[in-house]
Amino acid sequence: MPRVLSSTSARLQRAPTHSGSWYDADPFILNSQLSAWLADASSQLASARTTAQEAHGHVRAIIAPHAGYSYSGPTAAYAYEPLAHRTDIKRVFLLGPSHHVYLKDKCALSTADAYETPLGNLDIDADVYEQLKRTNQFETMDMDVDEAEHSLEMHCPYIVQATAASRNANAASSSTYPTLVPVMVGSLGAHAEARYGALFAPYLDDPSNVFVISSDFCHWGSRFRYTPVPTGVADSKIYESIEVLDKRGMRLIEAQDTRGFQAYLAETGNTICGRHPIGVLLNALDHASSKFGLHFTKYAQSGAVTSRGGSSVSYASALVVAA
Repeated sequence: MPRVLSSTSARLQRAPTHSGSWYDADPFILNSQLSAWLADASSQLASARTTAQEAHGHVRAIIAPHAGYSYSGPTAAYAYEPLAHRTDIKRVFLLGPSHHVYLKDKCALSTADAYETPLGNLDIDADVYEQLKRTNQFETMDMDVDEAEHSLEMHCPYIVQATAASRNANAASSSTYPTLVPVMVGSLGAHAEARYGALFAPYLDDPSNVFVISSDFCHWGSRFRYTPVPTGVADSKIYESIEVLDKRGMRLIEAQDTRGFQAYLAETGNTICGRHPIGVLLNALDHASSKFGLHFTKYAQSGAVTSRGGSSVSYASALVVAA
């Protein structure tokens, strides 16, 4: 039986507007699904741990998809599973792209006090929000904008589920941990990505924090206005060319090659919807005092495109591990 967090009705809470459609609204069913995906990821990752730090839960940031759980839920588990081994997470910075509102070179903060999920609430970290507001670098999103955006909400049930050990370890504290720091990332140029990366770097250096970077990868198909087929590739193998395209970008992200990733996007136009949150992460890694490794743990597609009339969305999960 899932442990559902208590709620406080007097505060302003962002409703889980995509529950019941993009993911299950029933807490028992949702808990069962997440638990199964995390268990499967755990068994697969156990034989592929690349560092002792990762094995012992020293993951500082993750990249994970934000599509409907029936499509991307299993892939997201490969990012969230290592967080379940940590007991010291105090706050989660959640950076997601804006799908509905154009924010030129700006990021935005929520007006809510908490994000609701079917598994309970995540309190927004008021102290960190105040620190961010004092920089004068952030807009404020209206509640209707906040609730329309799925790139942040889709991570919240996973955050609740994967940080249970940290929550239980802090059960005796007067504060509710881990807290949430949701940030909607707008359309950022290279200089803006660098500015926000430098701003977030000190928080990335803090070992009590975790960053969640929300992104799907290639959106291929006429409905996405993106249908490149490399010369010589048969239509029946389009899905393979999409994977090649995505993994080229993933290698640049793993290398923490900020400029290389920007050049790749400019050259290919790959429709990675979280390219700007990823860009902010790469710049934060550039500015951080600590050293980190970054590697991908899972890649998948919503379906195999075998004709020019097909479509798919790619999903990938990655871990940023303290060196």
